[in-house]
Amino acid sequence: MVDPNDPIYKKGDASQAGELGKAVIVDKTKLTPEQKAIYDKGMLNNAFNQYASDMISVHRTLPTNIDAECKTEKYNENLPRTSVIVCFHNEAWSVLLRTVHSVLERTPEHLLEEIVLVDDFSDMDHTKRPLEEYMSQFGGKVKILRMEKREGLIRARLRGAAIATGEVLTYLDSHCECMEGWIEPLLDRIKRDPTTVVCPVIDVIDDNTFEYHHSKAYFTSVGGFDWGLQFNWHSIPERDRKNRTRAIDPVRSPTMAGGLFSIDKKYFEKLGTYDPGFDIWGGENLELSFKIWMCGGTLEIVPCSHVGHVFRKRSPYKWRTGVNVLKRNSIRLAEVWLDDYKTYYYERINNQLGDFGDVSARKKLRSDLGCKSFKWYLDNIYPELFVPGESVAKGELRNAQTSQCLDSAVGDEVENKAITPYPCHEQGGNQYWMLSKDGEIRRDESCVDYAGSDVMVFPCHGMKGNQEWRYNHDTGRLQHAVSQKCLGMTRDGAKLEMVQCQYDDPYQHWKFKEFNEAKAIEHGVKSPS
Repeated sequence: MVDPNDPIYKKGDASQAGELGKAVIVDKTKLTPEQKAIYDKGMLNNAFNQYASDMISVHRTLPTNIDAECKTEKYNENLPRTSVIVCFHNEAWSVLLRTVHSVLERTPEHLLEEIVLVDDFSDMDHTKRPLEEYMSQFGGKVKILRMEKREGLIRARLRGAAIATGEVLTYLDSHCECMEGWIEPLLDRIKRDPTTVVCPVIDVIDDNTFEYHHSKAYFTSVGGFDWGLQFNWHSIPERDRKNRTRAIDPVRSPTMAGGLFSIDKKYFEKLGTYDPGFDIWGGENLELSFKIWMCGGTLEIVPCSHVGHVFRKRSPYKWRTGVNVLKRNSIRLAEVWLDDYKTYYYERINNQLGDFGDVSARKKLRSDLGCKSFKWYLDNIYPELFVPGESVAKGELRNAQTSQCLDSAVGDEVENKAITPYPCHEQGGNQYWMLSKDGEIRRDESCVDYAGSDVMVFPCHGMKGNQEWRYNHDTGRLQHAVSQKCLGMTRDGAKLEMVQCQYDDPYQHWKFKEFNEAKAIEHGVKSPS
């Protein structure tokens, strides 16, 4: 399996492809038919360009343009040792090895207890004996733990934690590259306070070229979530920014992305690790985040610690299950940790809870730990989050003439794209909207925006303008405050249009599923007559 003459095993060759984190450009038009077949197979199996990765040394160097202040930062001399746990399923050979070597070569030996590779029932040949033979050269420093059936990320991580012997557990995904000096800032925060859970800044490794994009401390983002219980990134809020004296200071984060973090092992166990009722993956990052904050801990992102991560546009893995695992996990999360706020998530899934299992043990854990309320969390840790209870109207926004609804995903991938009408499905999701007291039609932190062309979804900015709408529940008119135009539809029902308001045009009549007249009066929400 390992050819010592293969350039991917060379170390310190500055001429090697991808060195210093540079991009590797593969011109597919210049590949032979055999090479194209290898290229396509790598893309299919991994959802990233394995062909490019296989041209890059597993020892490749990364740029050293870490923030200057980080280079002179002093850390505790007696830092705890960490076990680095990496779970994988059929990970590409070069990518997995690069992850392992980046840990081995950029972590001081006295701080690295071990690397635990947890194989979640891979079936590709290279993950079997060849992997064991390759890792045997490290004298037991790298351990391989095999799952006996496909269990998913959550249970694989728990199996890894069970055999880990380090004081601190550090979780990494199997397609990462650690920068020099990545671990000391994380361990230092835990040494100061074992109830502090820390995440590195996650740099982007391009899924096509494997270019390493290093981000500066000033641009550090923190984690959040929406009421669909999906993780998201946002800027450091002003209330925290003004209290920071340096850009490299650790920053509080309401949530973590969940793939890359360090936690004191005993503290992780005290918190009850992950919910054992969670299946496969999804929701575990929010459960741990809420638990940390509500039960007396602190969650931080540490700008002097950088780890690169290959962000894929799709998952290459298939699960044979008739259950919506993410939904089931999220319901368990809501039942245990969200208190009365759980109804906001349930509205998104049309209150279709199904069988989510027994959560009594998790509720007892929360009680035994003496954790605070979710209201406390929102008031003190994430006050920036829009709370649906403040909305004047919510639910689907249905056109009276066509029985179609406003339908759009939200997030970076759909920004600056027109919202389209779609047959109403009464399932919430992409058709769930809220009318705020400020006249915004929003889904969490995304707002319906009109700037003179198409009606789009855009990040809420709180300054009204293009995002202020006036809704009259009695007439169904939805008028844009700035342009004075009304939201309508083309006669074929194919798209939305902004037109001169006409009282008798049924294509301009819209109804929210729920309208709170008392709140409308309380907040003085303006409505067109």
